[in-house]
Amino acid sequence: MNILCSRMLLFAWLLPFSALAEPAQSALSTVQPTHEFTLSNGLRVVVREDHRAPVVTSQLWFKVGSADEPPGQSGLSHALEHMLFKGSSKLCAGEASSIFDTLGIAQNAFTDKDVTTYYQTLLPHQLGVSFEVLADMMSTAHLRAEDFVPELAVIQAERRLRVDDDFNATAQHHLNSLAYPASSYGAPIIGWMHDLQRMNAAELRDWYQARYAPGNATLVIVGDVTLERVKPLVERYFGVLPAKPFVTTRTVLELAEPGERRIILHQPIAAPRLLMAFNVPSFGTAQNQRTVHALTLLSTLLAGSDSSRVRKRLQFGERLFSATTSEYNALFRGDSLFTLDAELHTRQTISLDEAEKRIWQLLDEFKTNPPGAEELERARTQLIAKRLYGRDAIEDQADRLGSFESIGVSWREMDDEVNQLKQVTPEDIQQAAATYFTRQRLSTAHVLVGAQP
Repeated sequence: MNILCSRMLLFAWLLPFSALAEPAQSALSTVQPTHEFTLSNGLRVVVREDHRAPVVTSQLWFKVGSADEPPGQSGLSHALEHMLFKGSSKLCAGEASSIFDTLGIAQNAFTDKDVTTYYQTLLPHQLGVSFEVLADMMSTAHLRAEDFVPELAVIQAERRLRVDDDFNATAQHHLNSLAYPASSYGAPIIGWMHDLQRMNAAELRDWYQARYAPGNATLVIVGDVTLERVKPLVERYFGVLPAKPFVTTRTVLELAEPGERRIILHQPIAAPRLLMAFNVPSFGTAQNQRTVHALTLLSTLLAGSDSSRVRKRLQFGERLFSATTSEYNALFRGDSLFTLDAELHTRQTISLDEAEKRIWQLLDEFKTNPPGAEELERARTQLIAKRLYGRDAIEDQADRLGSFESIGVSWREMDDEVNQLKQVTPEDIQQAAATYFTRQRLSTAHVLVGAQP
């Protein structure tokens, strides 16, 4: 550690473990104690106790992501995430990561459409280190131009590696821009390359000042802690930050029925690929949360498990596809997508048009032939098991808690998910299919083998 640069107190990791942690428990209770409070500067805090192991995760969620970026400035939020590790009033560039590594603290950050998140997994008595670093980064980051120039080159290289040179990612990016014609969700999180090439440090500083405020953030702590131990630490490090004005996030609304949209791509891949995306509501926009849970189950029923209709009939039965999957992520502030991804079997000679017709037969079947009791219960059991197993990891618990809170939905919705999934009926599935599996909501990408003719 550079003594001349660092002004970190680093007191907490020197304390005995018993000073901050309660005795570990061997099993996860049905109802986990969860506490919430808000500091005078507006920072919202959610603390969930999980005493099965002597570890804790600390996650700082900002309500700003790629969806908030104006045209011509895509990638700002992700670039700012990178730059927050380049020095602040207490830390030199890269020193935060060095401190975490020295103490054995796992740490990272990510940017999504609605959020930017910084997180660490550590021992309970090290929480003071996490809080001191995060509080300093969120309030006094340097964001110097001389640091940004080389970091921007790193970000551009990351885009080339993860998007431009990844055929799956490239196809998905094209589909997203097609599927969101009226909202900023269509822009890639990492940004368009032409926007990255003209981005500058002044834009980052403006973005930082407008969005990184205590009132625009949520601190989520999950693990072997209690409110009595955590709250004084939160107040010590975050409570001293002044309240400041910030730009309020807005719900990203998409056209409900934009009309059918299609794109044909040519890529050097092994087999043709079919991508379909339907415009659907999310937790943040659905008028009735029952719709969200029906769509979630519908994803499992369609191509979300080996017993689903598409996989059972078209992949394993007719050998039409070699791989299929359907996905629906409801954790967005704005409208979401219900997607289907299917890769033709290499031995198949039919066209993607014919393959798409076979998919449509199964989609339309849900409108007239809803799942029976056994089929629905199987999918429900699989989905509930996935949700419950996900709670084994404190990081996953914190991720869902933070996601709900950051899109304007109470964290209590997470604890009520299983109960809500149990209430979904075959008629709910049928209604969801009839409402959302329409061509007016559809975007399709046909990815063909070979170079562009």
